Amino acid sequence: MTELLTATQMRAIEQAAIASGEVTGLELMERAGRGVVEAIFEECPELAKAPQKAVVLCGPGNNGGDGFVVARLLKEQAWEVEVFLYGNPEKLPPDARANYERWGELGATNPLIQSAIAQAPKSRNGSFTILPAFADEYDLVVDALFGGGLNRSLPEELRAFIHSTLGNPGNASKTVAIDAPTGICLDSGKEHNDYDTTVAGLTVTFHRPRVGHYLDSTEGNCGKIRVVDLGLDALYASAKNAKTNENAAFRKAWNAVKPKQVWLANPGNTTQIGKHWLSNKYNHGHALILSGGPGKTGAARLGARGALRIGTGLVTIGCPRTALSEVAAQTTAIMCRLLAGAPGLTELLEDERLNALCLGPGLGLGPDTQVLVLAALKSGRATVLDADALTRFERNPDVLFDALHENCVLTPHAGEFKRLFPDIAEKLDTPATTGPAYSKVDATREAAARAGCTILFKGPDTVIADQTGRCAINSSAYERAAPWLATAGSGDVLAGFITGLLARGFAPMQAAETAAWLHTECALSFGPGLIAEDLPEELPKVFRVLGV
Repeated sequence: MTELLTATQMRAIEQAAIASGEVTGLELMERAGRGVVEAIFEECPELAKAPQKAVVLCGPGNNGGDGFVVARLLKEQAWEVEVFLYGNPEKLPPDARANYERWGELGATNPLIQSAIAQAPKSRNGSFTILPAFADEYDLVVDALFGGGLNRSLPEELRAFIHSTLGNPGNASKTVAIDAPTGICLDSGKEHNDYDTTVAGLTVTFHRPRVGHYLDSTEGNCGKIRVVDLGLDALYASAKNAKTNENAAFRKAWNAVKPKQVWLANPGNTTQIGKHWLSNKYNHGHALILSGGPGKTGAARLGARGALRIGTGLVTIGCPRTALSEVAAQTTAIMCRLLAGAPGLTELLEDERLNALCLGPGLGLGPDTQVLVLAALKSGRATVLDADALTRFERNPDVLFDALHENCVLTPHAGEFKRLFPDIAEKLDTPATTGPAYSKVDATREAAARAGCTILFKGPDTVIADQTGRCAINSSAYERAAPWLATAGSGDVLAGFITGLLARGFAPMQAAETAAWLHTECALSFGPGLIAEDLPEELPKVFRVLGV
């Protein structure tokens, strides 16, 4: 797992480190600027070979201070550097002001908007059209305007400048953003400015990635993420874990933000996945996947195949009598059983070896669906609810919430989430005017607390949270981008993966995190052209790479 922080948490860490006396603000700023330059040269070795021309755009806060350090370090390496400041230098924070003055010994600082507007004509409606040539003449553009400190929309003239220059995808390959592209909320990944946002090829951030780097459509603006070590790890760990008064200032500042951590998901306990030695099929659980009627069994069969491939000892599909022949004709290692409505499910669950259930894929929206779900939940078994099993409760979600228990996992996509949690979805869709935007992390945590179980909110930025507030993001972005996962049936396979891991004894949160990560890994392993049937069959290859 990789720990993710909010912008508020990162500010608390920096302030606490300074308050502890272990480091000064100027020293942190110097480390940050040096880390940015090193990251640029490592990612673009051609820029390190010979001095070239750079423009550094500095903002009115400490992100701008980092920019002044970058400008000075490039100038010291014989680069031709121009610096523009958005804001009044007299109002810069003390550390940023100190670096502004240090840069002033080497070069001039131009006022950003006035200089840009002087070169630009006005459009017919009176707004400024900033010429793209402003960026075209440079080999490197450094966006140090706001970073993670932005919590509001930008003024019109700065939005116009970004829209025509930094927002031009054609300039992205030579644009480096410090902390975040200007216009991105690092708590939610949302854009503050309706697409008037910097598009960078590289984003350099510090200490830990932020939650917003992996939510929404941030990847399209951030390019590649590089994390620079500021030397805070030992202090950070001791402050969070120490039982003495050592680093009390750090702990006090950290605890003031009352953090609930968010994690970037990884494969989880791969050792546990691979424990097949000295065992037999009965030690690895028995999953039951419920299916709809004739012509609607494909989704359940995909889920069952996923559960079997992920290592469940036995998998059974329960279906109506009219679908028995269809299921039996297209499965071999997967068993099938007649399921005569809710009474039949209750009778089937008298077999205590059936220890994990999956309802929803292809189940249909008839009156029996709700009764089947409630019967499954009454059994107390580990249960995955997806698709129709969620939509069926659109008119009465409280009936579902009252029946759920902590061993359940709900796997809604955005539409299903909105049907069950309309008020939460409305908050998620509402743009923030001030302060951090309400994020997908916030929404998933609130939904999990209300439902009293684990929620896996699907998407390229899948967010998983349980009722305690534990949260993880499985991001299919950056180097893990797999757009071909958007194919019919892939969600059914994911539900099967989770069900299989629950049958094998994984806790709900761990099962959801691990299944989501493996789901993406299978897609990456297979590549473009993927269809849902390919996902379970790719698992053995992924397991071999993991050493399972």
